[in-house]
Amino acid sequence: MTSAPPVVTGAIPVNVQNTVQVELPRVAHSGPRETAPPQPQSASAAPVIPGRASTSAQVARAEAGEQWISRLLRGGAMCSGGLFLASLALESLPQSETVHVAIDVLRKGAASALLVTPVVRLVVAGTTLGIRGEWKYALYAAGVLGLLALAVGAGLHA
Repeated sequence: MTSAPPVVTGAIPVNVQNTVQVELPRVAHSGPRETAPPQPQSASAAPVIPGRASTSAQVARAEAGEQWISRLLRGGAMCSGGLFLASLALESLPQSETVHVAIDVLRKGAASALLVTPVVRLVVAGTTLGIRGEWKYALYAAGVLGLLALAVGAGLHA
């Protein structure tokens, strides 16, 4: 059994093998018949599905987008955690109105950073998807951002 060449789908090569072998009955011909034997495909020629092949530049952009998103999530979590730890450290100071205001501002900042981080991640993801040409998912990201803006706007007027 020979293995078929890999099929490229998106950025993931898939090895497709034909596991069914069919034996065709031989038909006796009255005259001499000259036919060339079938030539096997070369191993380097992988069939490509039209419109789905990725170039190395597209793969590099996708990886760069994923790195930006991971940095963003890490940075947001570290920022939020740092602000919260700073508010805890301020509790060891003598109690005064200035200390209470600083603690309140730090805790609200920590909560805001924790809540805004996923929204910014959605903006970055939608942008990188649009750059890669995946308009369907970029529109989904824009729709979710629009719904969030609508919900926040409706909540402010209530």
